[in-house]
Amino acid sequence: MRFVRLTRDRWQHHVYGLLSALASAVLFGAATPAAKRLLANLTAFQLAGFLYVGAAIGVAPRALWQRGDRPPLDALNRRRLAGAVLLGGVAGPVLLLLGLRSASAGSVSLLLNLEVAATALLGALWFGETLGPRGWCGVGGVIVAVTVLSSGSGWPGAVSAVLVAAACACWGFDNNFTALIDGMSPSETTLWKGAIAGTTSLLIGLALEPLKAPATTIAVALGVGAVCYGVSIALYITAAHQAGAIRTQAVFAAAPFIGAVLSWTVLHEPVRAVQLLAGGLFVTAIALLTFDRHSHAHAHEPLTHVHSHRHDDGHHEHPHPELPRSLRHTHWHEHPATEHSHPHVADLHHRHGRGTR
Repeated sequence: MRFVRLTRDRWQHHVYGLLSALASAVLFGAATPAAKRLLANLTAFQLAGFLYVGAAIGVAPRALWQRGDRPPLDALNRRRLAGAVLLGGVAGPVLLLLGLRSASAGSVSLLLNLEVAATALLGALWFGETLGPRGWCGVGGVIVAVTVLSSGSGWPGAVSAVLVAAACACWGFDNNFTALIDGMSPSETTLWKGAIAGTTSLLIGLALEPLKAPATTIAVALGVGAVCYGVSIALYITAAHQAGAIRTQAVFAAAPFIGAVLSWTVLHEPVRAVQLLAGGLFVTAIALLTFDRHSHAHAHEPLTHVHSHRHDDGHHEHPHPELPRSLRHTHWHEHPATEHSHPHVADLHHRHGRGTR
């Protein structure tokens, strides 16, 4: 067994992932207030369809350019992709938009913090991630904050909270599935997810009700999908590969606060005391999740996959004489069996429990 230090280069590897998560959060946070406006002319299924078709359009050039000559996805990764498409691309967005119809964009934005708890619980209980005492306290804090926020809005707020909670559960599965897909690039994953889920939702929406929205509204919906969903999702998947689904989701949790601020400033929704109280609880809970760490001896089984990586991270020792060890690049590569010990998060190489194979 060998010991690997948490070097400056390794720390930079995780910081790269967390910065990608923050950029993803900024873009996605703007989506909720934008969707609130768009729902005036589109049904939930129609809008979800246009948003995800737009997401596919937004990442298509990069996804097709990165396609390369990789082998086809194996059966396990195809199942992960199917789960991400059905739960994260079809069910989640529609449930969110239905909840958004009966509540303010600011409150719904803050309720989206429940996705942190859903991702963490599913990651720890099923997908091989690890939560320490601070992490579990963080999950509990998110649940308390959601209860406080929904209790101050009466029956419509409770219905909206249930719908948004269901959406967050779907995205919790989605986040863990996409963090484990290692046979295609983040942009390619987003392309498949957007194209399949968007087309499915749009066809259901058109079957249920004729399209009445003007062309300008459709164009705006596609544009919001391309930037706030497509680019955001690709950045999120990149971050999840680097820092693990729980830590990535902890940073991505800035998105609800960004959405709430935009709802108050752009949509001119009133700022309520219960929203500020819940927001403070969310910040505390997310901080606990973010600073949850662990270190132990662990073994890596032989593995062959493709993803973005560097050769100074302690896990990629295959030779590239012509490349600097700190240069990030992507190609199909093999990992021999390894046993070592170092502080780590549940990134693409550190899953120790169920649901990882």
